[in-house]
Amino acid sequence: VYSDADRGALHVRMADEAFAIGPAPSRESYLVIEKIIDVARRSKAEAIHPGYGFLAENAAFAKACEDAGLTFIGPSASSIALMGSKVESRRAALKYGVEMVPGTLDPISSDEEARKIASSVGYPIMLKASAGGGGKGLRLVRTEDELGSALRTTRSEALAAFGDNAIYIEKFIGKPRHVEIQVLGDRHGNAIYLGERECTIQRRHQKVIEECPSPIMDPDLQRRMGESALKVVKAAQYYNAGTVEFLVDPNRKFYFLEMNTRLQVEHPVTEMVMGLDLVKHQIHVAAGETLTLRQDDVIMRGAAIECRVYAEDPANNFFPSPGKIVLLRTPAGPGIRDDGGVYQGWTVPIDYDPLISKLAAWGGTRDEAIARMRRALSEYRIEGIKTNISFFLDVLNDPDFRKGDFDTGFIDRWMQNRKGESTASSAYRDLAVLAATLFHSERAAPASENTKQIESPWKLEGRRRGLRPS
Repeated sequence: VYSDADRGALHVRMADEAFAIGPAPSRESYLVIEKIIDVARRSKAEAIHPGYGFLAENAAFAKACEDAGLTFIGPSASSIALMGSKVESRRAALKYGVEMVPGTLDPISSDEEARKIASSVGYPIMLKASAGGGGKGLRLVRTEDELGSALRTTRSEALAAFGDNAIYIEKFIGKPRHVEIQVLGDRHGNAIYLGERECTIQRRHQKVIEECPSPIMDPDLQRRMGESALKVVKAAQYYNAGTVEFLVDPNRKFYFLEMNTRLQVEHPVTEMVMGLDLVKHQIHVAAGETLTLRQDDVIMRGAAIECRVYAEDPANNFFPSPGKIVLLRTPAGPGIRDDGGVYQGWTVPIDYDPLISKLAAWGGTRDEAIARMRRALSEYRIEGIKTNISFFLDVLNDPDFRKGDFDTGFIDRWMQNRKGESTASSAYRDLAVLAATLFHSERAAPASENTKQIESPWKLEGRRRGLRPS
């Protein structure tokens, strides 16, 4: 399916059949459930895979597929609805003994109630939209003086983004890591976890670099987090692929955050380390088959890292950079995977998320995966638009990143330090330009009669042989 803006998109060009579903705004095309169901009927499709955006975590869409006799390649509508509510998912997981960040189970009903709870939990706190996701509907509140305005802003943002202004409170965990567990379950009650993904490197609460395994992981921590994730799966009566997200504090204590009831953008790193195809398993599960994998079959090999390549300008506060791609050369080679969605000559539209590709690199060790990623990024050529490739190269060269020593505030601090270094060095840069100008003007000055001219040996040899420039 495609909107007017995507008529020439890569997925349309590669499809055997393609169906127009409306104007560019997603609310008039990709988010209109009836249009998707109508196309499924007209094309005689048996199943719908929702991808990882738009309607992928929409319970009403999953229910519409069920009602239309179509197989939704994902979990049940009831599981999506349960895990889609931050409050209800926390309540369900708590019944199975999953550790939570201290906070509320019910939405805040009034500002006065919020003040009492915040005082009990202790500042700083996080305000979160109950129906939130994608980094929206989040607000850090450090003191009671900030609470009133933060409540109004968070409710307003939640209502605009999700149509629901319900919010809840969580204790703010200082310098945490964001680690998620990939799970896979079938309709017969079997479920396994497929290792973890380190998603701590974030900008504005959005993941930008992901890797598998996490640099902090050891077998015991991985087992405990995996078993907690399976408790969430049981609480939600969940089947198909999903991701259970945790915060890990500096003492390596972990807390359940939420569950993403879909395939994740960063799933390639899990596939590369596990040596399996998650989408293939999703389709088998959706067809009613039993999982062919058991927990003992899960073996992790090497390490993988993914960078989300966007059409955006790092020098201009990562402002989107839509436009025509006049040159595109994608990297390849050992361990490199580029899940791209564009081509040379394609115009990146302004209507959607400006994701160009998901570039992933695998290596026998984390250091090798990083080295391969650096090479791949240096070979990536995209002209006509700005991209964040240079940003990734800089981050991958950072000593703390290379050591795996970071938390969710890493990018903010890193960018602030870079800004400070840039300001401090501006005066020296001017002096360097002046010195270089003087140096070259001295060299260009006419030589005196007493100055011996130094001839190039290549030029002298050419004269000896009687060669002349063509």
